Amino acid sequence: MYFNASAASVAENTVVAPYSLATSSICAISEYEAQHLIDSRIMPYFENMKIKNIDAIKIRKWQNELVNYKDKNGKPFAQTYLRTINTQLSAIMNYAVRYYDLPKNPCRDAGSIGKSRAGEMKIWTREQFEHFIQFEKKPSYRVAFNILFYTGIREGELLALTPADVPKDEEVIDINKSYACVDQREYFLTPKTERSNRRVSIHKSLHKEIRDLIDGMQLEDDERIFYFKRGGLVDEFYRRTADAGLEQIKIHNLRHSHASMLIHMGVPITEISARLGHESPDITLRTYSHLYPGTERNASDKIAALFDDPIDENDVDL
Repeated sequence: MYFNASAASVAENTVVAPYSLATSSICAISEYEAQHLIDSRIMPYFENMKIKNIDAIKIRKWQNELVNYKDKNGKPFAQTYLRTINTQLSAIMNYAVRYYDLPKNPCRDAGSIGKSRAGEMKIWTREQFEHFIQFEKKPSYRVAFNILFYTGIREGELLALTPADVPKDEEVIDINKSYACVDQREYFLTPKTERSNRRVSIHKSLHKEIRDLIDGMQLEDDERIFYFKRGGLVDEFYRRTADAGLEQIKIHNLRHSHASMLIHMGVPITEISARLGHESPDITLRTYSHLYPGTERNASDKIAALFDDPIDENDVDL
């Protein structure tokens, strides 16, 4: 992707470092994730074009390729992922407008793709998960899925776990890093937000299951507990889901299933937010408020009950 700007300090056909242009992105993603999006979803299409020649028509063609994409299992990109990619390109263009005299951001004329929020979440109840886990016979995967469902941690956080993160004498898991593998290179990343660095309490049975796995593999404190990568985890999840005869859900939705279970149990939203590592309870509320269509009915029923129980004026302090 090239700039051809009128600024004297910028030479004709100067190649611009991709991520330096995207620092103004409003997306709440890490620098590593932003760079990966640019390298894998934006640069392959636009890398040989001058930015001044990228117009709304070219952007719409690029958007159409993303919208029509299907992976090896026939699944398209998630709507929220499409929006994130599009926002990154728009951030690059905004940077060019601000610092390299690009007349305007062509992404505005092209319009956006995807959605800023996911649609209806598909989640599993505890009963559905317990049915599913019966079909998982491989110890490492079985422990991994149990952790995801009963703690709500992210897949990257799971894959980064080491024996040191699961103390022998405390029934907790310490979340302090995330794992990713791109182009055969492994990365240990800092937590997504400050609150993502947290300690998650677990049941004693799950703690024993994890420690037994660690002891059986004779791992050192700094070795990864789960040797597989995210792709292997996802493929195994889909295979066992099919074996169990359950409706397919995304593996990330085990996290949402955990949150919904806690909400139904009456756990305060502040505690759920802290457990999930959200930046604030407001994010938790925005994410999960639509999961329970009966919640509003329940609230109205409680208000109606107030009118069925009239106030005794003698009990009112004036």
